[in-house]
Amino acid sequence: MTLERNWAGTHTFAAPRIVNATSIDEVRALVAEAARTGTRVRALGTRHSFTDLADSDGTLITVLDIPADPVFDEAAGAVTIGAGTRYGIAAAWLAEQGLAFHNMGSLPHISIGGAIATGTHGSGNDNGILSSAVSGLEYVDATGEVVHARRGDPGFDGLVVGLGAFGIVVRVTVDVQPAYRVRQDVYRDVPWDAVLADFEGVTGGAYSVSIFTNWLGDTVEQIWWKTRLAAGDDELPVVPESWLGVQRDSLTAGNLVETDPDNLTLQGGVPGDWWERLPHFRLESTPSNGDEIQTEYFIDRADGPAAITALRALGDRIAPLLLVTELRTAAPDKLWLSGAYHREMLAVHFTWRNLPEEVRAVLPAIEEALAPFGARPHWGKLNLLTAERIAEVVPRLADARDLFEELDPAGTFSNAHLERIGVRLPR
Repeated sequence: MTLERNWAGTHTFAAPRIVNATSIDEVRALVAEAARTGTRVRALGTRHSFTDLADSDGTLITVLDIPADPVFDEAAGAVTIGAGTRYGIAAAWLAEQGLAFHNMGSLPHISIGGAIATGTHGSGNDNGILSSAVSGLEYVDATGEVVHARRGDPGFDGLVVGLGAFGIVVRVTVDVQPAYRVRQDVYRDVPWDAVLADFEGVTGGAYSVSIFTNWLGDTVEQIWWKTRLAAGDDELPVVPESWLGVQRDSLTAGNLVETDPDNLTLQGGVPGDWWERLPHFRLESTPSNGDEIQTEYFIDRADGPAAITALRALGDRIAPLLLVTELRTAAPDKLWLSGAYHREMLAVHFTWRNLPEEVRAVLPAIEEALAPFGARPHWGKLNLLTAERIAEVVPRLADARDLFEELDPAGTFSNAHLERIGVRLPR
């Protein structure tokens, strides 16, 4: 028997059965079977998680092989598409239609359903997380029936970032907009003092901004600006050659620690289609480093300078285990389990070397440093926050749990992880 692992190889799935569904009817039959036999099922996406969140003691059902069948509703300005479709594949189709998503995550390899269910975000002070663009869900409920939920329905804001806790989402409706272009520029070795003195201005300097650091020294290693251009506009707005005392990097091939430059999207200010610049990595390349552990926390952006200062004090402990930290931002939203729920969000992301014991040993110090700022966890990434602590920092957790219990009273879609963190009731 071949052991099934997540994409980075850091989690081995314990589920005794994994089924690659090829149709919605097949998903319905599998869920109905579970309901009859009193067993559990969970949706499994592109396996870009670092815990047992997507695992089960029953059946895992992937929806990746269900046809995408994208449908554009011009009146609604939205596209309905298969939940298992990878963002990069969907983006390429949209671009052919002259359309675009408002933002993308760093990896175009992840599935739409998995990304929205866990609150994956992209970047930009004025950009909502990817889930904020969702206006409709089609999911298979605990009886095996297909349910259509729409923005404005009671409880809809609790379903979007839903962790697979209430059903298996098979199709998603996402707001889209006319296509645009983006240029990507890099500034290196920017002084921390300058960044923290105008943190809001730095993170809002472009349409999407990423700050990369190893937490050592007096400078930020790299800041990536992704500047939005009108379609066909290669000239405006002007990106400064000198900013915060450093020169703009003219190199088109970027670099991150232990990442092949050919895996990254084009930099150096060369304009390109939105879907070929907003992600950090190319769809046809290895996503990220590939042999890693990821952790991420969300705080209020106003607390950014204080939180960064607290983490810099831990730099000597963090850096030896770290590939890179990325700081990104997002606009507030109304989604109950979103890291940006009702606050302007700063995401503090750690890409660790694949050293599980050492990483777990340093996480308590990081979580203690971020505790005064009400840090919320990324649901799909490794953290050590207790259910009690999560309940304190996620205001609508109890409401979400009540909703999931109402929709799935037998716990068909629950698992040990969801029960451990308080998203579902223990069984």
